[in-house]
This record gives sequence, structure tokens and C-alpha cells, in this order.
Amino acid sequence: MSLRFKTLRSLRLCDESYITAALVTIAAWAVTVRGADSMSGGMPMPGGWSMSMMWMMGGPSWFGRAAMFLGMWQTMMVAMMLPSVMPVVLLHRRVMENRARPMLAELLLLSGYFGVWLAFGAVAYAAGTTLSSSAMQSQAVSRMIPTATALALILAGWYQVTRWKRLCLSHCRSPIGVLVHHPLRTAADSLRVGIHHGAYCAACCWGLMLIQLVLGIMSLPLMAAVAFVILLEKTWRHGESLAAAVGISAMTAGVLLAISAIRSFY
Repeated sequence: MSLRFKTLRSLRLCDESYITAALVTIAAWAVTVRGADSMSGGMPMPGGWSMSMMWMMGGPSWFGRAAMFLGMWQTMMVAMMLPSVMPVVLLHRRVMENRARPMLAELLLLSGYFGVWLAFGAVAYAAGTTLSSSAMQSQAVSRMIPTATALALILAGWYQVTRWKRLCLSHCRSPIGVLVHHPLRTAADSLRVGIHHGAYCAACCWGLMLIQLVLGIMSLPLMAAVAFVILLEKTWRHGESLAAAVGISAMTAGVLLAISAIRSFY
């Protein structure tokens, strides 16, 4: 009876976790959709491309603009990444359910995980605003953006087919391995596990995120497609093959875009 009770309790906790995750994901997508709608369109730039409104957000200070960007970025990350991190969260919950303060441990795990993605967003913001500011001040820089975009696609696609990608993806595809090598003795251990897993996840997915950043950071169809690819890479049995296929497609698109950009100079 005791074993049956524990099994039923674990199933109930699992169902509650999925329901909570689904509600949080839906809410994050709703906020993201609203934000994307408010930033639709862009500014036509020399070189035949358009600068996203995301890089031109106004504000009284650099800190305020950065805070607005990172707030939107983090909401977008929750919408895109929460479903794919749930296997680790559920396994962590089962390990911690009979220990002190399990909810705090789970919050620390997620804080560590999404803290890594927040740091990723800060780097993306610094690079994006620097490049967009340079493009607005110099037509020569602006005309080079399509070529830079093509090179970014080739780089992202190349990474998708490398051994490093497969190594990071195998880590993300095996949630039990995350906890086996990181004993959970205290709630603080959950924070370290979250940071560790988030770092591997960012290393696994940075190429896909780069594709989104250069093709349309606030494009909802692209955002949904990248989120779906990330979920399939981590959970589908053919996830590694999908990663390679996406990489080949990105490199092909990058080469074609580079050819088009080079022809535009002549």
C-alpha cells in the first residue's frame, strides 16, 4: 500500500507540474505575442534589409532600454524553453519531494537555468545594439549586414553538425545523467544543477538562437519554429538527425544569401 501510495502521489505531482508548466508557457507566449505585435515592422536600411524595432526601443537611459529588452527576452525564453526543460524539472521533483523545502529547490533549479539564458540575452543585447548603432551611423556597415547575416547562418549551421553540438545535445537528452553526476544534498545544490544544465542547454542551442536573432528576433513564426526544433532535438528519438538537417539547411541558406549579397555590390 505504501508503494502504491507513493506511486500515485508521484503521478499526481507529475500531472500538477505539467499543468503548471503549460499555464506558465501559455502566459509567457501570450505576453511574447503582445510584445511582438507592438514591435512589428522595422526600419528599411541601406543594403536591402530592415532593422527590427527590438533594437530601436526608446527609453530615458541605456539601463532602462536594456531592462526592457531583457524583460522581453526572458519572457520569450520561458515560452520557448520551459517545455524542453520539464524532464529535468520532473526528475528533480521526484528526487526532492521527501526532502526539506522541495518547492524552494525547484525554484532555485529554474532560477539557475533561466539565469544562464538571461546572461545569454545580455550578450545578445550588447552585440545587437552595437551593430545596429553602427549600421545607423554608417551606410558602409549597413550594406555589410546581409553578408554578416549569411556568415552567421553558415556558422550556426556548421555548429549544428559538429561533435560539440552532439555532445551538448546528448547531455540535454539524458535528464537522469544531469542529476546522477550532481548530488542534491541541499537546496543550493539545485541552483548549481540549474546553472550547469542551463550552460549545457545554451551551448547546445546557441546556433538556433543565432539563427533567430539574425533572421528576426521578434518573428513569431520563426520563434515558434525554433522552439519546436529545440523540443524535438531534446525529446524525439531522431533529435540528432534533425539537428544535422537543420544545420545543413542553415548553411545552404547562408551560402545562397551570401551569393545574393555579393551580387548586390555589382
